Amino acid sequence: MNWILSWIFRISGWKVVGNLPDLKKYIVIVAPHTSSWDFIVGVLARSHMKMNNARFLGKKELFDGLFGWFFRSLGGYGVDRKSAHQVVDQVVEAFKSHEHFILALAPEGTRKKVDKLRTGFYYMALGAGVPIQPIGMDFETKSIVIGNLLNPSGNLEADMKIILSFFNGIKGKNPEQGISF
Repeated sequence: MNWILSWIFRISGWKVVGNLPDLKKYIVIVAPHTSSWDFIVGVLARSHMKMNNARFLGKKELFDGLFGWFFRSLGGYGVDRKSAHQVVDQVVEAFKSHEHFILALAPEGTRKKVDKLRTGFYYMALGAGVPIQPIGMDFETKSIVIGNLLNPSGNLEADMKIILSFFNGIKGKNPEQGISF
């Protein structure tokens, strides 16, 4: 099925700019997250880039009911978002207990306009000792833009400036809902 998804990615005009690291463990942050289409393009891009083992977190309600099997088959698993600290701890433990673990997240945590990124991904990476791979989903140029790998320094403010500077200028499907700088 991956070749079909990769083919759909290519014929719809999307391209990948940059290269992924050759690492067994890292966190991918994908932004801006402004539309439900982000998930679809993300799944197509993941197949095209051969990131079949990349996982994603989603609200546990996505994994209940009729379509739960579908989201699990795509690499996702549900989390109860009531306690952000517990989610961070669970992800850190997942990194420690797996030889290969790549996790993709939308750092905004919503499709609505935000003026700052959530920091859970940062503390997950810091706690697990893994780097952060920023990826921009630019609907204006139909490009998946792979940024420079960032090893979290522990200085959240300085590292967030680097991350935000990468996402500056990348246009989501609904640019008016993108990250405010």
